[in-house]
This record gives sequence, C-alpha cells and structure tokens, in this order.
Amino acid sequence: MHPIKIMANGIPGNMAVTFAAHAINDGRFALIPYALTGPEITGADYILGSESIRLIHPDERDRVIPEIITAEGAFISVDFSHPAAVNHNAAFYCRHNLPFVMGTTGGQRQALEDAVRLSSIPAVIAPNMAKQIVGFQTMMAYAAEMFPDLFKGYSLTIAESHQKGKADTSGTAKAMIGYFNAMGVPFSEHDIIKERNPEVQRSKLGVPEEHLSGHAWHTYTLLSEDQTVSFSFSHNVNGRDVYALGTLDAVVYLDAKIRQGVQGTVFDMIDVLKGL
Repeated sequence: MHPIKIMANGIPGNMAVTFAAHAINDGRFALIPYALTGPEITGADYILGSESIRLIHPDERDRVIPEIITAEGAFISVDFSHPAAVNHNAAFYCRHNLPFVMGTTGGQRQALEDAVRLSSIPAVIAPNMAKQIVGFQTMMAYAAEMFPDLFKGYSLTIAESHQKGKADTSGTAKAMIGYFNAMGVPFSEHDIIKERNPEVQRSKLGVPEEHLSGHAWHTYTLLSEDQTVSFSFSHNVNGRDVYALGTLDAVVYLDAKIRQGVQGTVFDMIDVLKGL
C-alpha cells in the first residue's frame, strides 16, 4: 500500500509542527514539502528535522496549489491554523477539491460544515482530535440522551486552562455544555472560566513548567442545590502528542472514505472511533 500523502497546514504553529513530525516518522504517511501558512509569517521555508517545507502564503496559494497538485498528485490537507482562518481555509479546500481534516477550533462551524456538504469532497471536522477525550464526550452524550434532567437543580462550573497563545475558548469545553444542558443544567459559553496566565497555571493549578507552553486541562464540577453532593470530571493533557496521534487516525479514516468515492460529507472523531 502506498503511503497517504499529507499537507500539514498551519506551520510553523506548534500543533501543525507536532503533527507534521509524527507524520514524518510514521511509514503510513508521506508529508509533502509544502504547507499553507498565515499572512504574519515571514520567510519561504521551514526546516523540520531533515525536511525543508515550503511555506505558502495567503496571497499566493490560489496560484501555487494547482502546481502542487500537478507535482504531488492527490493528498489530504490537515489544518491546524488560526481560528480566524477556519472558514476561509475550508472554502479554499472545497474550491480546489482538497479533502481535509480540520483540527483548528473556532470560526463559524455551521458554515464550515455547509461548505463541505455543498462541495465534492469529504472532510473530518472535530473540535478535539484526542481519541480518549472524544470517547469521554461520547459517554456524556449517551448520558444526556438516556437520562435527561439527570442533574436538574445542580449548578455547574467549567474551567479550562490552555497555553497563553491559544486565542479561543476550548472547543471541547464548549461542546460539553450541550450535554450538561440536556441533563438539566443551565450553562452558557460565557460562563466558562478560561485561564491563559502562565503564572496562575504554574502556582495555582499545578501545570508542570515544561508544559506551560502546551497543555489542555479541563474540569467540570457539578454541585447539588443544597451543596451536599458534588461530582467532578476532569481530563488533563500535557503536550500535543495525543492530538497528533488522533489526527493520524482521522487521516487514515478519511483516506478510506475518499477511496470509497464519498463526496460532500462531514465526519467527526466519533465516526473515526467507530471506524477504527
């Protein structure tokens, strides 16, 4: 079987670089030497290990991408860019018939999915690429469906901590709101406690020093009305490897769907988990 060709977009961002490094070291994949990058990035090339990756800036990508497609053949685009670029990038992939995995959070998610459904390509779109966390979300979704109003009368606190450079509120934390709402707990995105201060993360939360620049700590706490009963769910991730590994699984899944001739379809990480 030939390796699956991948274009890792968002380099030199930390998540895109982490993903690209894993792809290079996995024989199932072949990382093509090009990457879409943001308008604020200077320079033409990024060196990753022994690989030189040409950075394609926004003002040149419509011109350059047909040349890349001609040179490389079919490939899957993996997007770990900036939240502000999500919808613009998706429109670009759809316009050039480039199947993609969207790991970037933010943007107008309904518009993002609508763009794919009106196109000739399939895509995997997920706010979290970590399989184990997605599995936890799936359990919560099951509880929300089977036991509506399970926590009616309880109050909820959602606290999430990520590295200082993360621009948006955690997509995973936002997704969890719907499950708790279905279980009878009123809560909105604006109620999420979002921590981005490294000093607070170090001294009060206990995030290890070496992971201040890359972590995802989440805690969901439920408290009964009379404050005699509490439940707490948490998942703390240090580093970015778990997301990169889940994304590789998403690429394998999407490649299979492409080979089946699937078009205009949006998949998520639950689909990926079921298909493994």
